[in-house]
Amino acid sequence: MQLTEILSELPFYQTNKSIDDITINELKVDHREINKGDLFICIKGFTVDGHDFANKAVENGAVVIIAEKELQIPEAIVVTVPDTSRALAFLAVKYFNYPTEKISLIGITGTNGKTTTTYLLDAIFAESNMKSGLIGTIQSKIGSEIFPVKNTTPDALTLQHIFNKMVKENVQVASMEVSSHALDLGRVFGCEFDIALFTNLSQDHLDYHQDMNDYIRAKSLLFSGLGNGYKGNTKYAVINADDSYSEYIKKSTAQHVVTYGIHSEADVRATNITYEIKGMSFTIVSPLGNMKIHSQLIGKFNIYNMLAATTVAILLKIPFQTIKNALEKISGVNGRFEQVKAGQNFAVIVDYAHTPDSLENVLQTIKGFAEKRIYVVVGAGGDRDRTKRPLMAKIATKYAHTAIFTSDNPRTEDPREILRDMTNTLEDNNYQVIVNRKEAIYHSIQLAEAGDVVLIAGKGHETYQEINGVKHDFDDRIVAKEAIDQKG
Repeated sequence: MQLTEILSELPFYQTNKSIDDITINELKVDHREINKGDLFICIKGFTVDGHDFANKAVENGAVVIIAEKELQIPEAIVVTVPDTSRALAFLAVKYFNYPTEKISLIGITGTNGKTTTTYLLDAIFAESNMKSGLIGTIQSKIGSEIFPVKNTTPDALTLQHIFNKMVKENVQVASMEVSSHALDLGRVFGCEFDIALFTNLSQDHLDYHQDMNDYIRAKSLLFSGLGNGYKGNTKYAVINADDSYSEYIKKSTAQHVVTYGIHSEADVRATNITYEIKGMSFTIVSPLGNMKIHSQLIGKFNIYNMLAATTVAILLKIPFQTIKNALEKISGVNGRFEQVKAGQNFAVIVDYAHTPDSLENVLQTIKGFAEKRIYVVVGAGGDRDRTKRPLMAKIATKYAHTAIFTSDNPRTEDPREILRDMTNTLEDNNYQVIVNRKEAIYHSIQLAEAGDVVLIAGKGHETYQEINGVKHDFDDRIVAKEAIDQKG
């Protein structure tokens, strides 16, 4: 694409030389990936600044540098803009020819439930014979093709590249997890969302956000981003009416609001709920009629996830029976209340619960069907919100017969310091501290007897443990199975 055409998306910019007749091959934000004829955008990250690598990008073949401060690089065209992160999103949208205008896009935000809801929606789309896309914590998916991901919501350039590929592959509808970081950092600028979904809000990410007010402000950006206008493309905000922040979210959007819930008055509700050890049943009540669901999933939190997915599907005019068929077929999602079965006479469950609210939800669910004792193996991430550490520990000791506190992803922190943060103010003494996560899991399995439940929380689907900034292979599910096999 011609440089002048790419830059036409920006209202103002300055250049150090003429930009006429310059053709750009690709846009890049990593100087190591630059090829001849590329454009390099300098992005300020948390640990590195792309401006420091501008010269290296030119050496590698970049012909244009987009920067937000003056750079003296005479052999390249330097385009100066006020904010490179904001410019990146709009340049990417322009370069890939506005891909999200060509597909139905659902954005899902909230503290918990985002991943499961995207999977539920994807199953409903498959049942409807719709070619779909998914962008989330575990993976990205285009049709049946799966791609690894680095962040819950990728950077703007990666995101628009994925959407462009979806358009080329004739994807009709896509659902994506939208994190508060991504919203605050502008990664989804330029995305044309048709439906924005709010699952819930509880304490998390306070290492990044100043407080809960700042956290909900960031989440609300997805809903204000739906716009004020109406040009024939109806947009919806789908909101969990049972969440205490629902009214805040409602006031953030000028578009149609559709609610779901269990306890509050809502457009789509669940009633007649019954729980069993192998699943649950409930009735979905909606303006279009009622529908009885027999689900293989377990837990009240999963009812909320299914209500959310059902509400979105209804708005997309997917038939009730199709929704029912899809929801009843789903047996689970990787690392979300996932059972590890190796012939043992006690239950082992691996779950991603890494916030106080999600840990309590999972433990409450287990409490509802556990025949005997509950053991929980849990830690807290390093270089993240420290204030949630004692809260996690208190919840673990409240519901479990024995809590075993261990390393999660300590990252650059000393795991022993993290564990001290968790246990310093604990009044209960029904806990043990085992720093090594593998040893902690093995110990919990040794303690378990017939009818007991072991919950291994915090990492879920993750297949690594990050220690001193290095990622080591580690999968709670594999370690648990090995421990069960060893126990015999």
